[in-house]
Amino acid sequence: MKGRAGRRRHGPYNGRFGSPHFPVSSPDSKARLAELVQAAVRKAYPQIDAPAIELERPKNADHGDFATNVALQLAKRVGRKPREAAEAIIAALGASDEIAKSEIAGPGFINFTLAPASRFAVVARIHREAAAFGRADTGAGRRTMVEFVSANPTGPLHVGHGRQAALGDAISTLLEWQGWRVTREFYYNDAGNQIANLALSVQARIREARGTAAEMPKDGYHGDYIREIAREYVAQHFGDVAGENLDQIRQFAVAYLRKEQDIDLRAFGVKFDSYFLESSLYTDGKVLEAVTMLRDAGHCYESEGALWLRTTDFGDDKDRVMRKSDGSFTYFVPDVAYHLDKYRRGYGHVVNVQGADHHSTVTRVRAGLQALDMGIPGGYPEYVLHQMVTVTKGGEEVKISKRAGNYVTVRDLVDEVGRDAVRYFFLMRRVDSHLEFDVDLAKSQSDDNPVYYVQYAHARMCSVLREWGGDVAALAGADLSPLASAHEVALAQKLAEFPEVLARAAGEFAPHLLTHYLHDDVAARLHTYYNAERFLVEDEALRLARLALVAATRQVLANGLAVLGVSAPERM
Repeated sequence: MKGRAGRRRHGPYNGRFGSPHFPVSSPDSKARLAELVQAAVRKAYPQIDAPAIELERPKNADHGDFATNVALQLAKRVGRKPREAAEAIIAALGASDEIAKSEIAGPGFINFTLAPASRFAVVARIHREAAAFGRADTGAGRRTMVEFVSANPTGPLHVGHGRQAALGDAISTLLEWQGWRVTREFYYNDAGNQIANLALSVQARIREARGTAAEMPKDGYHGDYIREIAREYVAQHFGDVAGENLDQIRQFAVAYLRKEQDIDLRAFGVKFDSYFLESSLYTDGKVLEAVTMLRDAGHCYESEGALWLRTTDFGDDKDRVMRKSDGSFTYFVPDVAYHLDKYRRGYGHVVNVQGADHHSTVTRVRAGLQALDMGIPGGYPEYVLHQMVTVTKGGEEVKISKRAGNYVTVRDLVDEVGRDAVRYFFLMRRVDSHLEFDVDLAKSQSDDNPVYYVQYAHARMCSVLREWGGDVAALAGADLSPLASAHEVALAQKLAEFPEVLARAAGEFAPHLLTHYLHDDVAARLHTYYNAERFLVEDEALRLARLALVAATRQVLANGLAVLGVSAPERM
């Protein structure tokens, strides 16, 4: 194994905490402390309804494990000064085997130091739950759909699609870990001008190969893959070697590129449960049905030969054209029909992962759905909009692919640096921030490479356990009382936060919270601990206690990487 132990930050979390759809669950020690404090509040002040207790980690570890401002919240209600209210709560709390010390700080904060058994109780829990540690049932088996990638079948998947694939898959897994029944859906945009231009582009290459003058459409596709499709079409359609049957060419090109995109996604480790064709919305009459429903609901009007929807009634800045004067529909109409179909399929909750260029569609689609007067919630569907990706190598931007011609493909990137690095890099930034993918960094075996740093932490602990050579399962019953160092306390605290981090990441649709946690909170503390202490010491009780903590940390790293779709190697 290579590398040195260090610490490098990759950006702070600035999002909101939790959401109505995804309540945050708490680690055992934190939840238990909150129960004890709430009971003490009820005992000290039986005349009031005890509030929910909020606990936070003090910035200074010397101030204990958790702090609460409940006394400051209650002071006016109980007619006491905050510090006096805090004193009454501490007195009501009394002696506890779970709390080593309670003290008042500042204007009335209460700091709690847990007893050692409570501090390290999470280690036994991790051994007990193993690969299930971190799972919760806040979703209660409810159904949700996550739609992502949904690329036009007009070319190979580019790196923007790759970021979306990583985000959508990780968000889906995060929701599954919260107990939701998730359907991953890919929406194929196989209708419209882009598909028509694809067919014309392939037709032009077929004719070009025969020595016939052929002009590419104005908005045609120029990558080498178009020539590949043209060659395959001619090889499989002897009756149309001249490329006269444009409809047949279109069907072949779409099917060919759908297959190619599926290959790209499999290489990326992403699988979908269902696929939906935009063209089916027209052939099945669902677009016309949606338009009819909107007219019948009284939210449409005719003007300048076009049919308009009063989207201003639902928060839009201006009304939108639904059907143009030439009889064709604007692009948001099939989107409304598609989401109506989702709702009718029983998906009362839906998440769409899309590029930031879809920002303008959010209000229009939601307005269209509300205008149906079916009781669809105003925030349906939820959107996760990600910013673009720039690929750099040797300090310079990489702009083109040998195959696609004018952009870098997902397959290019996976072939260059490996699936693990691509997925982790795509997930380690906030979705609303631009992502610069540094190929050289992703390939490096050093602490500066965040995915290597986290995977190395896992492999390092595997190495320690192999060197020990004992039965890891037996560590579940280890006596943890010898654990006392600051490194051990800090590491156990962070392990206990894993379920909460997963819940927050699911609630915010923010996988970057998990990458930051694995890197900054677990791997960094583990490397520091490794450099500061010996694990295989002579004292058997201390050795087994430290190995139990090591094995628990390894399990959390493995679970976190599994959620991200990244491997947890045992050797590096």
